Amino acid sequence: MPDFISLGISKELTETLRSFGIATPTPIQKQSIPVVMKGKDVIAQAQTGTGKTFAFILPILEKLDANALHVQALIVTPTRELALQITDEINKMIQDIENVNVLAVYGGQDVEKQLKKLEKNVQIVVGTPGRLLDHIRRGTLDLSRVHFLVLDEADQMLHIGFLGEVEDIIKETPKSRQTMLFSATIPDEVRNLAKKHMREPEYIQVEKRQGPAANVKQIAIHTIDRAKQATLIQLVETHRPFLAVIFCRTKRRVSKLFGILKAHGFSCDELHGDLSQAKREQVMKRFRDAEIQLLIATDVAARGLDVEGVTHVFNYDIPQDAESYVHRIGRTGRAGMKGLAITFYSSADRPTLDMIEKELNIRIQKQVPDGATEQIKKSDRDSKHDKPKQIKGNQQKRKPLNSKAGPLKGKRKNSEKTSWGSSAKSSRKNRSGKK
Repeated sequence: MPDFISLGISKELTETLRSFGIATPTPIQKQSIPVVMKGKDVIAQAQTGTGKTFAFILPILEKLDANALHVQALIVTPTRELALQITDEINKMIQDIENVNVLAVYGGQDVEKQLKKLEKNVQIVVGTPGRLLDHIRRGTLDLSRVHFLVLDEADQMLHIGFLGEVEDIIKETPKSRQTMLFSATIPDEVRNLAKKHMREPEYIQVEKRQGPAANVKQIAIHTIDRAKQATLIQLVETHRPFLAVIFCRTKRRVSKLFGILKAHGFSCDELHGDLSQAKREQVMKRFRDAEIQLLIATDVAARGLDVEGVTHVFNYDIPQDAESYVHRIGRTGRAGMKGLAITFYSSADRPTLDMIEKELNIRIQKQVPDGATEQIKKSDRDSKHDKPKQIKGNQQKRKPLNSKAGPLKGKRKNSEKTSWGSSAKSSRKNRSGKK
């Protein structure tokens, strides 16, 4: 089995990786690193959580000139969260390397602070398209001598409308650059971008089908919108997740659900685009440190959110396509751990669920909560006649979790259903010990 040294990575960087508990390259790293080391352009397709970040970070660090004072590598990402995550990974790798600096450039951060850092010796810039263009137009970011250009999560970047910005950024870099494009899927827009701006790229594909990880158990629960809150609360109290991400369709629904879960005594917080960057970073830090256990979020968190120990994902609102479904549930089951993904769906959502199953060639186990069958039937009849009905039953009488009793993780030990949380917690301790 090859190690990082056999791929061309130096002993120093390999030892740094080992100090973080990383000894064996992932498939995308095995295939990409040697090609990048040869200086060739690369189109690499692999789903999130497969180690794509180190596949381009390691070769760039090997080929970087620490004595040069200009920006040598530019990494473009679709979200601020992913930019910060990549920057953190690079900082870990360069902690023992002198004169190499990295800067994250993204919206919502103080421009003046970024300007001061750009005036220093920065060789690697990681940023989102909007803020990168802002600096280019201000004349504070010179990309004329960039050697390495990375477009990370390229499909997501184009999906949310950054094609024009990305092309404007590429035009600021020299044609002699080495371009690396990493993406979970390769739609026509990504192919056209590659054809236009890359030189005979080598195509690398780790998995033919973009699908959920095999170690993530998937369940779909048939319910109605008015019963979702009670159903979610019951599930959280039953499963006692160590860390869980709960996805909602809109910012408003995120905030509403956050208020309800908080009122029930759950350790939780919200993450969406209306929060300030400082608040978003604070929320993510608390979640990574397991100070909060439930993160209620919009799809802004679906890409690039790599948090060790996420045991459960709840799709409170069903994702609208197969790709979003894969990326949402990809937040759990990381690094070979087990995970559980639960998706709520109504009768009206069934065609979307069927489409997701068909496109991914999977079969998701369906369940109906106890006592909910008649409720669903009534709701379906009401929707046909436009007559709103009151929800009956004892769902709202369920005893809420008492916040004074301590966090969820303290009550999981005797339940077989919580083996995900226990193993995740152990893994976190082991990893931190290695660091």
